[in-house]
Amino acid sequence: MATWRLLATTTVLAAALSACGGDSDNNDNPAPPVITPESISLQLLGRYSSGEFGVSAAEIPAYHAGTKRAFVVNARKGAVDVLDLSDPANPVHADTLTTETIGEGTVVNSVAVHGDLVALAVEAPTKTDQGHLALYEADTLELISTTTVGAQPDMVTFTPNGRYVLLANEGEPSDDYSVDPEGSISVVDITEPASPQPAIADFTAFNDRKDELLANGVRIFGPDASVAMDLEPEYIAVSADSSKAWVTLQENNALAIVDIASATVNDVVALGAKDHGEAGNGLDVSDDDGAITITTWPGVKGLYLPDAIAAYPSGDATYLVTANEGDARAWGEDNAAYFGTEDAVPCDGDASQGFVEEWRVKHLVHANGFDRRCGDDLPAHLRALAVGALLNPETFAYCGATAGDPGDCREDEQLGRLTVTWTLGYRTDENGEPVMFNDQGLEDANGDRLMYDDLYAFGTRSFSIWNEDGALVWDSGDAIETFLASDECKLGAERALDCKTFFNSNHEEGSTFDDRSDNKGPEPEGLTIGQIGDKYFLFLGLERMGGIMVYDITDPAAPLFQDYLNTREEWVAEDVSSGDVGDLGPEGLVFIPADQSPNGEALLIVGNEVSGTTAIYRVLSELAD
Repeated sequence: MATWRLLATTTVLAAALSACGGDSDNNDNPAPPVITPESISLQLLGRYSSGEFGVSAAEIPAYHAGTKRAFVVNARKGAVDVLDLSDPANPVHADTLTTETIGEGTVVNSVAVHGDLVALAVEAPTKTDQGHLALYEADTLELISTTTVGAQPDMVTFTPNGRYVLLANEGEPSDDYSVDPEGSISVVDITEPASPQPAIADFTAFNDRKDELLANGVRIFGPDASVAMDLEPEYIAVSADSSKAWVTLQENNALAIVDIASATVNDVVALGAKDHGEAGNGLDVSDDDGAITITTWPGVKGLYLPDAIAAYPSGDATYLVTANEGDARAWGEDNAAYFGTEDAVPCDGDASQGFVEEWRVKHLVHANGFDRRCGDDLPAHLRALAVGALLNPETFAYCGATAGDPGDCREDEQLGRLTVTWTLGYRTDENGEPVMFNDQGLEDANGDRLMYDDLYAFGTRSFSIWNEDGALVWDSGDAIETFLASDECKLGAERALDCKTFFNSNHEEGSTFDDRSDNKGPEPEGLTIGQIGDKYFLFLGLERMGGIMVYDITDPAAPLFQDYLNTREEWVAEDVSSGDVGDLGPEGLVFIPADQSPNGEALLIVGNEVSGTTAIYRVLSELAD
């Protein structure tokens, strides 16, 4: 019998069950049938446009079934747009939630909904100051209570049982790194929403375990920072029984495991690195070769550096899914004093004016050393470490590296354009101090060169599945870039354009083929998980290339690709900020099950930060009989 498609509505599902031989008349009030689809796909249903481009006017969405409203963080306003989704094909702006009564200059970073409560993560006017949790009535939008939390609360979520609200207090430093607040996770008991009881899961217990964490691979490298100051919580996933949370520490390439009831961080787990020299882990590293070149690169490692994380059950275990975006530490980028005076030798960059860890390979391993970039982009902290750097000729012989000379490795069509972190990969002694070499590539205690045995890129251009202890179960490898380069991949709501024509494009400009290949590629950032029947589906947003990838992740060890839909419509105009451009820069996603949806269909809501649009997608199921 043929495979057929349906909208996941209760009525249609009941009919489907009957058609498949099921009996929906066994009692007077039968429960709605649960049907597991063979596969699913996405279709654009509706869109709300804020009318503001490139100013993060639509970021994180949440949904309240009782009022059929979406709550969407609008960073441009520092507030939340409330959208009426009674007709999800035509979303309408209904109201705005502001935080002016909490404090002038406060801004909203995140929103979550549970029952009839709306929770906002509110950042202070000075981001290094303590922030707030604000609770509102979902129907009246009346403020119920506010609670002081840690610095820069960047993500908020409820536990499934509704007892707690959790906030990831990122605690980023000031731009000049003169102030670096501690990162933490707020655990707020909201048994009585009008009188919340906050607790803090902090990292102070790990301050005397720095050497252990570093040895395990946790990145702790902020200038003059304690462990608690250096760890920066980004995103939270919670177990189905509301007992445990997993928190991405993005810049640290690690995961914190939190006991919710006691508000205690039980462990900090390093996530390690992906070997881009292995088959199936290739990537395109150059934006200057005019071609799609996805291949393996021995000696190049990828740091997962995940942003969004979600948890789901499989069998008797919990699994975690991460979007491996790859954010770096880059503070003081606009401060000329940090990079020094042009042509100054030695470079006179002021390391107290910021911290930038990103640099291109071609500048890092130039035979003439670092000072040629003084006054341009030479990180002051790197210059304080050495005069120049070399590539291990054994590892990088394939691109011509020899002792003292990077050969062709630093050419633009090779590794030269790839952005890496200078903080990792160079050879160190047992104390973690750099082993120095001379400019001929010989180990020399009086030398002034670093020796890079490996190069570490930002992000892995993939999503990963981990067990609840933080051990890797599965990674998508180079599947995302490979699909975007394939003939099967199409763009636009009507799927009429070839993805490969706009491979690794940027999200703010037109005609940018291959533009992001040197720097995190398609950049997976946001995700959500939806359950339909007995299956779990991942919806993954690609920040730069745009679009949503869909996978069946029911079996954590063997995810199955389902669909890719990219509803950006303008790809070639020099100015893509006006007209019907579609959806650019997906940031946050929320899945709405059919039984909570305003129209009885399973839906996906996506906030697009660049286009300032909130897109509503149908989730179409296909059943095989």
